[in-house]
Amino acid sequence: MENFDINNLVRENVKTMKPYSSARDEFKDFDVAQMIFLDANENPYQNGVNRYPDPQQSSVKAVLAKQRNLKTNQVLLGNGSDEVLDLLFRAFCEPKVDNVITLPPTYGMYGVLANINAVENREVLLSQDFQPQIESILESVDANTKMIFLCSPNNPTGNSFADESVVTLLQNFKGLVVIDEAYIDFSKKPSWLNELDEYPNLIITQTLSKAYGLAGIRLGICYASVAIIAVLNKIKPPYNVNELTQQRALERLADKEKIQLEIDSIVIQRDELLKVLSEVKFISKIYPTEANFVLIKVDDANKRYNELIQKGIVIRNRTTQPLCENTLRLTIGTADENKILMEALKAIG
Repeated sequence: MENFDINNLVRENVKTMKPYSSARDEFKDFDVAQMIFLDANENPYQNGVNRYPDPQQSSVKAVLAKQRNLKTNQVLLGNGSDEVLDLLFRAFCEPKVDNVITLPPTYGMYGVLANINAVENREVLLSQDFQPQIESILESVDANTKMIFLCSPNNPTGNSFADESVVTLLQNFKGLVVIDEAYIDFSKKPSWLNELDEYPNLIITQTLSKAYGLAGIRLGICYASVAIIAVLNKIKPPYNVNELTQQRALERLADKEKIQLEIDSIVIQRDELLKVLSEVKFISKIYPTEANFVLIKVDDANKRYNELIQKGIVIRNRTTQPLCENTLRLTIGTADENKILMEALKAIG
């Protein structure tokens, strides 16, 4: 997009604010091992976590940037993707003035965060085949529309959005297009990270919770232009990612081979489950998936959900979501877990 200036979207109070400077932000380019830290009122007795964590998570960012072929100042880390998304609202959306656009059925936190930040959430339903309705989206845009949220692969439907639809939005929307790629590692489609230099209004969020198996450490990632990341760094809490999270992330990111083996296994198990689902009589539709879950349409979602609960299997009932009447979402488990699920489905069918 030509003539795009991020300053036209930033809230006025954010433009003028002076960010908090933590004790660890005030020295650079020193040999940390040789420093005596008497600046932050910490307990001086070493136990591995007695010091405040690196407020910029430099080591983790360096690894992610290298793996994604980006610069470290194009990366922001948060306490889960939810904090990253919340920072976007706080940086760019004026409460009770601005609005965002979401595309139900989709990840519910977009709407929750809009509500928390007193920002209007304009919902434009996906089409019957769960694709963005571009004309309707652009018709919903006005001068106060700051962001459009695209979850691709989408939760809870599992499908990716057509490239041409995404490009149309990037080229025609003067605000920010946020692509949530929480499930991108399970898809054959390339990440939109490759297009960051092409579209200055593009923001991509990812997570270590899904393919990387680190949901418990809460580490979300935002990739964007240097200018956008600078704005988010200005308002983020100083120590939003704790030391244990940073350490565990570095350990896991270093084991690329194991991560890929687990992803491959999940995809294989997904394909195995899809074969069995096609034989279950009460399932009327199996939606295409590029994620680590599959959405199915059944005769009675509440009944089938409760039957599986009785067999000790917890799935997600999505029947209350738009376009998802009588649907269930099944996460792909281990081979043993999937075997139990498949046997249960056959038994109650």
